Formats: sequence, structure tokens, C-alpha cells
Amino acid sequence: MAKILVVDDELSMREFLDIFLTKEGYEVVTAEGGQQACDLLESTYVDLVISDIKMPGVDGLGVLRAAKGVDPDLPVLMITAFASHESAVEAMKLGAYDYITKPFQVDEIRHIIANALERRELSRENIALKQQLEQRYGFGNLIGSHPRMLEIYDLIRRIAPMPTNIMIVGETGTGKELVARSIHVNSARENAPFVVINCGAIPSELLESELFGHKKGSFTGAFNDKRGLFEMAGKGTVFLDEVGELPLALQVKLLRVIQEKRILPVGATTETPVDVRLVCATNRNLEEEVEQGRFREDLYYRLNVIQIEVPPLRDRRSDIPILAEFFLEKYAQLLEKPIRRISTETMSYLQSYGYPGNVRELENIIERALALEATDVVMAESLPPHVRSQHLDMSRLRRQLVIPPQGIDLDEVISEIEKDLISQAMQMSNGLKKNAAKLLGITFRSFRYRLEKLGIEKSNHADDEGVLDDE
Repeated sequence: MAKILVVDDELSMREFLDIFLTKEGYEVVTAEGGQQACDLLESTYVDLVISDIKMPGVDGLGVLRAAKGVDPDLPVLMITAFASHESAVEAMKLGAYDYITKPFQVDEIRHIIANALERRELSRENIALKQQLEQRYGFGNLIGSHPRMLEIYDLIRRIAPMPTNIMIVGETGTGKELVARSIHVNSARENAPFVVINCGAIPSELLESELFGHKKGSFTGAFNDKRGLFEMAGKGTVFLDEVGELPLALQVKLLRVIQEKRILPVGATTETPVDVRLVCATNRNLEEEVEQGRFREDLYYRLNVIQIEVPPLRDRRSDIPILAEFFLEKYAQLLEKPIRRISTETMSYLQSYGYPGNVRELENIIERALALEATDVVMAESLPPHVRSQHLDMSRLRRQLVIPPQGIDLDEVISEIEKDLISQAMQMSNGLKKNAAKLLGITFRSFRYRLEKLGIEKSNHADDEGVLDDE
């Protein structure tokens, strides 16, 4: 049960909020003035402070300063009948969670309180999660508390000590390299090198030399012997990123390295033994690549002994606030800016966006926002225009959904809303289901399932079936 401190010099307002919040299921503590509130904050743990801003003696801003002095992450909601832009800005600069004016709507304050407490809980989860990762797993920057991420953490813990080859699959920007590094640092090879090779970034004619090395004079420009990355890894881990980009000729040689644990540098006549752990990653569907003859089946099965699928960010939206706070702290330090929090409106935009670039895109958005922000709070104006343009105003939507006196059929209403949104997405994407699924932030398979469940007529666009075949 969350505990809320209500501070107001008006008895009627204190009693109203006490009754209202108690009915909502909260534990309530009241203070009739700012000084009493400051004393309570020193001796009583609370999850949220609701304070009037105009009070004799210690005013609401004084209570706000005291609350932040006790706990910088404690959310404080300011209430006043004397609204002005200046007081709102001052309260926000001091770290107020939000600002509401009298008279207020009960639904409005109910929604704000729920969001503030959810933010408080996410902040605690973030701290606990980082401690857990550092103390138990040492996952470093691999952050998230979604069940699918917790499954990955558990899988890393179990497979890291083994010498087994690992295949990490997932869209670009999901954090596949972070997973690979976590496997390395939790293995017996943690003190040996972790060597990263991006197979798609090195020209194919140079890739063999980069991987396995070469001898002096073996080709034009080979003026000296060169050790390859496999040899430089020593007894460490080799991470082959975008392994699906390997040319077929080089796939044969990699297969031999795996089987024989030896490499043959370009131009050499004798092989060199190697002892490395191999971890690979791809954003391609390698099973399809095998079927199309672009990737060797025998190599695929040697690399894909254990597979880790990293989910896209749109499939773990509950991690967006945690990740956003993590990147906020990171870039506030790097850019040396005193920005400590993200506004409620900004977070709403961030949680509504689709993130085609996944976690990497979210990190770039936060870095950009901090670079542009002139206050100590990340405001919505600092977000890229394309992030704000995709925002769904959930508070407005909630106000539109009103239960009539005779009641409703909840399943029918939800089905109609879902059907309407899917129809809109189909129109916006010109009938292309794959693009419509992206607009809704769901996977193509989930979108197709919903179409069948809701009985929505299939699109007649010519390339729609091609999308089906691709999936």
C-alpha cells in the first residue's frame, strides 16, 4: 500500500484528499502546514507528496525542497488556486513531478497520482535491477526488467560457463553485442580478450586476412606478417557480428576452424592452433538463408547450438522508462548537464513511439534531448519531431471513454476499438500488413492473428501476399 503525504493549510482540502485517497486504497498522512510536513518527511517514509503551494510560513516550494533533500526521487505533486506560469516553472525546476490547479477534476488527479507512483516503482525497480545485475550477473549496460529480458539473464547465467557456440538473433539495435559481452564476462574467459568482428563492415576481399591473418608477400600490400583476430583473441571470445554477411567461400574456412580449432593465415603453409569461444549474431533469418543457398547448413548448425533471441523494444515497452532513466543518467554525466529527470509528457511520448531502431534509437533520442535541453528537466520540445508526431494522447482517449448508466459489454467495446485501429493502420499503410503492424507497434504474426480473430477482410493489394510469404 503506497503512503501519501497531503500538505494543505485548508482543513476542508486535507479532509477531502484524505477521504478520496483512502477510498482509492492508499495510506494517507496529513500535515496542516509546511513546517509540519518537513518534520514528517524527516521521520516518516512516504511514496508521494501532495502539497499546496501557497501556505503561511514554509510554503509548498519549501516542502518540495525538503522532500528532494530527503529523497531526490520522491515525486511531489503541487496544487494551488493561484496558478501562474512562473510558479509552475519554478516548481518544475525544483523537481516537482507535476502541477495541478484548483478546482481540479477527480479523474485528473487520480490519473496523475497513479502515474507518479508507477514512476516511483519503476525507479526503485531500476535501482534494484542494476544492483542485481552488478552483484549477481555483472551484465553492465544490459538493462531491462521485462520477463523476456529476465529469461535472457537467466539463460546467460546458465550457458556462460560452458564452451558452447552461441547464436544471438534480433533486430538491429536490440543489444546483441551487449548480450555477447555479458556471456564473455560471466565465463572462465573473462580475463582474456573479447574481440568483435563486424562481418558486414569489412570488404569481402580483406575479411579472410582480418580473421585469420596473412604472411608477408601473400598479396599486394602484404608488406609484413599480420596476426588475425582469431589469433589475437588468445583464449578469449570471438564475437562475429552480422555473421550472415560472410561470403560462402569464407563460410567453408570458418567451419574448418570450428571443427579443427586451427587457422591457416593467407599465404601460410602451416596451421596455427586457436582456443576461442565463438559467439555470433545476426538480424537475418538464417534458416531462410540456408534454404536459399546463401548460408551453409552445416555451418549454421555448428554456430546455432544455443540460440538467444533478443526482443525488439516495442515488445518490451515496460522497459522504456527504465532504459530512458539509465540513458538520462549516462548522458547527463557525459555532457555535464544538471538534468535529473524526464517530464511526464516527455515520457508519454517515449512510451508511445514505435522504435524501429530499438534500444539504440532510444539512446540516441535521449542523448539528443539532453544536448538540446536548456532546463534541468527533459521537456517534450527537445524530442525529435517524428517521435512527437506518433504520440497517442492516452489521457484524451480516457476522457472519451465513458461508461453509460446501463453499462457496457467490455469485450465488445475492446473488440470494436481494436478493429477500428487496425482498419486505420491498414489505410495509412495502403493495405500493407507488415507496415500496418509497425504502426501499431506489434509483430507481423500478432497482426495477422488479430486480423483472423476479428474477421477483418484480407487486403487485395498485390504485394500483400508477398509479405505473407516473406514472413
